[in-house]
Amino acid sequence: MISADRMLDCTGLFCPEPVTRTAGQVREMQPGQILEILGDDPGMQIDIPAWCLSHGHQFLGVKVRQGRIFCYLQVAG
Repeated sequence: MISADRMLDCTGLFCPEPVTRTAGQVREMQPGQILEILGDDPGMQIDIPAWCLSHGHQFLGVKVRQGRIFCYLQVAG
């Protein structure tokens, strides 16, 4: 299990909002911290890893439980 420093709830939001809000949250975090993004937009499983790759953050994985999507990333230093 991944222990997150912060959680961002994007439930009910669809592209591009989860990525936009993730970017805003990451700007407020310190390098090395872990962010958990919760949502229900299946596109998050593609969009969040792609955003991490293009911005240098480490994508730590995704879990899907009962239609809820949990994405994890570590903020770049």
